[in-house]
Amino acid sequence: MSKERLQFATKLGVLATTVGSAVGLGNIWRFPYEAGESGGGAFMVVYLLMIFLLGIPVICAEFVMGRSSQRNIFGAFRHFSPKGKWHLIGYVGILSSILILSFYSVVAGWTMEYIYQSITGGLNFFTETFDGPGSLEPNGMYIAYHGAEEHFREFSTGSWRPLMWTILFLFCNFLILRRGVRKGVEKMSNIMMPILFLLLIVFCVNSLMMDKASEGLSFLFNPDFSKLTPNVVIEAMGQAFFSLSIGLGTMMTYASYFSKETNLMQNASATALLDTLVAVLAGIIIFPAVFSYGMSPEQGPQLVFVMLPEIFNEMPGTAIWSTLFFLLLFLASLTSTISMSEVLIAYLTDEKKMSRGKATWLNTGIAIVLGSFCALSFGCMNDVKIFGMTIFELFESVTSNILLPIGGMVISIYVGWFLDKKILRDELANGKRRVLTAIIRFLLRYVAPAAILIIFLSQIKVI
Repeated sequence: MSKERLQFATKLGVLATTVGSAVGLGNIWRFPYEAGESGGGAFMVVYLLMIFLLGIPVICAEFVMGRSSQRNIFGAFRHFSPKGKWHLIGYVGILSSILILSFYSVVAGWTMEYIYQSITGGLNFFTETFDGPGSLEPNGMYIAYHGAEEHFREFSTGSWRPLMWTILFLFCNFLILRRGVRKGVEKMSNIMMPILFLLLIVFCVNSLMMDKASEGLSFLFNPDFSKLTPNVVIEAMGQAFFSLSIGLGTMMTYASYFSKETNLMQNASATALLDTLVAVLAGIIIFPAVFSYGMSPEQGPQLVFVMLPEIFNEMPGTAIWSTLFFLLLFLASLTSTISMSEVLIAYLTDEKKMSRGKATWLNTGIAIVLGSFCALSFGCMNDVKIFGMTIFELFESVTSNILLPIGGMVISIYVGWFLDKKILRDELANGKRRVLTAIIRFLLRYVAPAAILIIFLSQIKVI
């Protein structure tokens, strides 16, 4: 199978696809509000440290297993341990990818709604409420905030519009995947990632020109270690882990399409650093705007879909800025869902000998059904509770709190303790750089499992 397996055609394709897998809503949506709630600079310091101690080693582990076996996550574990039960973790990765794709596509669908509303002027919901500079007065800000919140609530709790956008987003995902590894996944990543970084830079330049940009930058980069509580440390560890899309087999699947000339350690480091750069740039975009318009950085998940539309409405060229920003979110979402989908598609084509076309249809069909339940769980199915959670909340909780930490921990332990260290050394640096390989192995044996265990225990409220 390894001789016949398709490979990414270029070095740019390798980097674009892996960075695209890592970069998503976790960087542009989740990171700013996590940093905002956790004190800014202190959170940033721990986050960067965890990228090096946790993120890069686990990416290396997935790369090694994927490239060496030339298989999906299930097949990779079965290849290295044919008589053991390690391959069962492949089912955890596959289930994680399906569940995440389902609820993630709902939020991605919201970005499409906001692109549409931005273009048509539907986000100009403050123009009749305010007259001139009075819009920045405390009472005025309260009314503006309420208008944005009401707009988002009315949309997200509706039935047909969130459902329509979820299905439409998954159809976009399908169109790319059906074209295959090179013509679909690699080609679109090569196009979308440069556009994404270009949009990030444009927004950064704009934010840095705002009146109180220095206050926003100080909040993000000037650490106040008095705010460094155990909870902040755990949140930063969790953000570093989840933002890199590790633990569900996306990196392992993509690595199975790498050529033997691909330098795994360099690409793992570049992927982690570029993913981190996107998160930092998102902070540079958002916090100067938040401080310049007199808002609080501690707004939580509503920061993007409530607070930013309010800010855009106060800026010249409202439609242009809001459209470009939600286009940025859309592209980041799409590069991630492509990689999530590839986990199941690779499993079906490798292990079940299904054609790529049928596997892509099946992946999309499952995601549409489950994604529809997730979209409707904000509206007409809001009363449907499982363990006290809506379907959307259940999928998000099970994957983030249980499945991903288990997957990441097992991958770290297996590569660190059970995989032949010669394979690790040869794959990472072609037999060279033994010191770096030894460091990665040490981190996979001791540091990464311990960190992931702490994240897991905190997520299930044990600590």
